[in-house]
Amino acid sequence: MRKIAIAAQTMTLAAPALAEAPSTDTMLGKTEQEVRQTLTSMGFEVRKIEREDGMIEAYFVGQGKMGEVYVNPQTGKPAKLKMK
Repeated sequence: MRKIAIAAQTMTLAAPALAEAPSTDTMLGKTEQEVRQTLTSMGFEVRKIEREDGMIEAYFVGQGKMGEVYVNPQTGKPAKLKMK
């Protein structure tokens, strides 16, 4: 029984995360590091992240989609979001 439980845990950890697309209501974080961690935990790969015009700008990919988000560092939520 213990071997089955260990095998089930291993398979769960090895399964890739399914990307859940962020929305304008999604709390992404107030720092570049928090935004990167949140997008990564949602299953996306962050390609580039920087500050621009007082916003945190991040480019990310996942599920065959590309996205660009501008996050307001005071609220932690997207001010602008583009998905391609």
